[in-house]
Amino acid sequence: MRGNLKLIVNNPYNKIEEKQFFEKKELKIILDLYAKMVSEGSWRDYGLSISSKQVSFSVFRNAAENALYKICKNFKPKNKNLKYLITDASGKILKNSFDLAVLLKNINWKKL
Repeated sequence: MRGNLKLIVNNPYNKIEEKQFFEKKELKIILDLYAKMVSEGSWRDYGLSISSKQVSFSVFRNAAENALYKICKNFKPKNKNLKYLITDASGKILKNSFDLAVLLKNINWKKL
């Protein structure tokens, strides 16, 4: 009796879950703002952090200090206006929006 043969390939790339991060357009908006603030002398360093719930872009006045602000993207917000956030060093939400460009537009960072 002749059986059919099946080739089973264990491809590890099929098992990797899609990692969530800032999309290219979002990162461009953030990095354009960062470049502007660096040229003004307000920001000097940045850091990125990612968890299963959100990704954040932290900005620093000096590398040795705590972050001045974090621009966060929540992956599964409870409210659509909580998709993008600006928080301070202690995690307090300063501004929030459903749209990153709207959130970052016309902010006076010194008064924030």
